[in-house]
Amino acid sequence: MRQKIVAGNWKMNTTLAEGIELVNQIAERIDQVPQDVKLIVNTPFTHLFAVSQAIAAIKCPFCRSKIALGAQNCADKEKGAYTGEVSAKMLASVGSASNGAPVEYVILGHSERRGYYGETNAILLEKIKLALSEGLKVIYCVGEALEERKAGRHFDVVAEEIKDVLFNLTGEQMKNIVVAYEPIWAIGTGETATKEQAQEIHAFIRSTLAEKFGDMAEETSILYGGSCKPSNAKELFSQKDIDGGLIGGASLKAEDFIGIATSY
Repeated sequence: MRQKIVAGNWKMNTTLAEGIELVNQIAERIDQVPQDVKLIVNTPFTHLFAVSQAIAAIKCPFCRSKIALGAQNCADKEKGAYTGEVSAKMLASVGSASNGAPVEYVILGHSERRGYYGETNAILLEKIKLALSEGLKVIYCVGEALEERKAGRHFDVVAEEIKDVLFNLTGEQMKNIVVAYEPIWAIGTGETATKEQAQEIHAFIRSTLAEKFGDMAEETSILYGGSCKPSNAKELFSQKDIDGGLIGGASLKAEDFIGIATSY
């Protein structure tokens, strides 16, 4: 059975104190989350150490097992003179250094990284390989811009982002990949793909993965990442090939984040 996942992408939001308060508020409500749903909080780099400790401090072991820590990016180099970069090895070291929860996930290929910082499929492949080599799981983002959808190129764009990157992985590596579909035209705009549009592209992603990985595609979690909120999560998550959400703005309020996670 595929893992159901609700992953919060905090982006460049919250001070350290606000981030600690947010994760504590999530922890207070985590008993509401169904047993088969995994929460992931992907925080800014500055928050990882403190949030790692906050997660480890959750007293109920069962509740603690429902939440994982993730980062929003990592470097495409192992180490060296790359001022301002954070390596996959650095991320993997956070839990042991803090005696807290480990960083288990990293988001790679987000549309904002592709668009604002020029990250190519080749760069992302290097990042993914480094992340996997350090034992991290990857949330790999794919998706099309508004003009690409209007031109009827959305399937081509998504297929290229999958084939140029994920088709270079082994089946064993693919076990540690979560795919997140971002309708870029819906991020931060309040627009949302219809459940039919979302299901169509998620099914396409799964069928594309099957070209390389066969039956393993049925085990890959695919998340919807476009303005998902408590009011529309239930109808989106009811679709056959949508296994959860990569949540932006709604992940910054514990009530909304938990509300989405209880929408299955």
